[in-house]
Amino acid sequence: MRRIEHFIGGAAVAGTSGRHGDVFDPNTGQVQARVSLASADELDRAVQAAVAAQRGWAAVNPQRRARVLFEFKRLLEAHMDELAELLSSEHGKVVADSRGDLQRGLEVVEFSCGIPHLLKGEYTQGAGPGIDVYSARQPLGVVAGVTPFNFPGMIPMWMFGPAIACGNAFILKPSERDPSVPVRLAELMLEAGLPPGVLNVVQGDKDTVEAILRHPEIKAVSFVGSSDIAQSVYALGAAHGKRIQAMGGAKNHGIVLPDADLDQAVADIVGAAFGSAGERCMALPVVVPVGEDTAAALRGKLVAAIAALRVGVSTDPQAHYGPVVSAAHKAKIEGYIQAGLDEGAELVLDGRGLSLSGHERGFFLGPSLFDHVTADMRTYREEIFGPVLQIVRADTLEEAIGLPSRHQYGNGVAVFTRSGDAAREFAERVEVGMVGINVPIPVPVAYHSFGGWKRSGFADLNQYGQDGVRFYTRTKTVTQRWPGGGAASEQSFVIPTMR
Repeated sequence: MRRIEHFIGGAAVAGTSGRHGDVFDPNTGQVQARVSLASADELDRAVQAAVAAQRGWAAVNPQRRARVLFEFKRLLEAHMDELAELLSSEHGKVVADSRGDLQRGLEVVEFSCGIPHLLKGEYTQGAGPGIDVYSARQPLGVVAGVTPFNFPGMIPMWMFGPAIACGNAFILKPSERDPSVPVRLAELMLEAGLPPGVLNVVQGDKDTVEAILRHPEIKAVSFVGSSDIAQSVYALGAAHGKRIQAMGGAKNHGIVLPDADLDQAVADIVGAAFGSAGERCMALPVVVPVGEDTAAALRGKLVAAIAALRVGVSTDPQAHYGPVVSAAHKAKIEGYIQAGLDEGAELVLDGRGLSLSGHERGFFLGPSLFDHVTADMRTYREEIFGPVLQIVRADTLEEAIGLPSRHQYGNGVAVFTRSGDAAREFAERVEVGMVGINVPIPVPVAYHSFGGWKRSGFADLNQYGQDGVRFYTRTKTVTQRWPGGGAASEQSFVIPTMR
């Protein structure tokens, strides 16, 4: 059986902990590989490799660091089909969606190629008599990233792209459910000219994450996962003096106003709700029609559009989405569907019981649609993370704004309308970190930053963009004065000022 190992110091390293996890093919339900799970000693080996490589890498000027990223971009594009198929084989998303996963990560690498400009500090000449002040952004040293199963290509590149461009060495702990693509990314970075040890991949589980958070040489940790774990990561990392990004869960809403283009809104909502089997933190699992007429019209169009969806294996080019990632996750989603029924919501379409001929043991779920969901239901309050769409009806725009604003999560939200006034009011008032106006999945482009509010983000700095550069660097400010030909200044015991 195929073994997936660590990548440390520029080479594959076999695990020695004696612990491993199973990697499934979600299309068949069969174990396809075993992944090693690192011990604290194995993590330390990776950290020491990173420490040894980081100082030399930081000394490489930013333009040459950018050239490595340019070459990595070329190599990833050349290997795109191979990587997408590998990603789909472990995650379950269709191959076209896997290409999108990789492309969105690559866009952050492209942004990071501009690091010579992004690292420029500030300069003030003549801040005081003969005094100049300047600042510089310097790398932190060794940093780490812990990434989730749902984007095994994109989110690692969100993290290591800016971190490495800034002159840091990076320890990547990917999800043990789909660990192969992160290793291939590290191999391609090495091929692109990155020195051994600057990017290391340590396979592992929660024990490995805790070891990362406690390791004294790791200066910062970026995390994406569920909110409960994100909160724990934030607390433990801060307790050990680390800079932390901890991105959590979501329950994104799509608000549909009476003047919306319903056909376009339905096409957008269905794609955003069911793409990647709903396993996205920026999925759109809640739709909020405003007014009963809007709700009735929207429901009819949604039923027709959802009934036409094709669920298939990851390699089926006609499939809209594939299986979910694991049998346990499938059972969890089915449990939420039953809970919705028990709470009194109307199950309009039931995706349970789907079986594909020849793939009966695969982790497939058909699309489900609930109506008359209310804000007090557990299935509304919690993140389902599957192909389940819920309709929550609102009478007014005010009520519609209040639903996402009061929710425990504040990751993303969308409003569908032709009214500029309504859209502007919505965007101004809604208590959510990322807003789409007639855009169903408002993931910011690479030169802005990604981040939610409330329990969707336990962090002061967001992912990638300028915030990513700030997260992976620290500012050093120098105040300088050079001896001149004039008389020496007198002693002073007063705090210096520029008067």
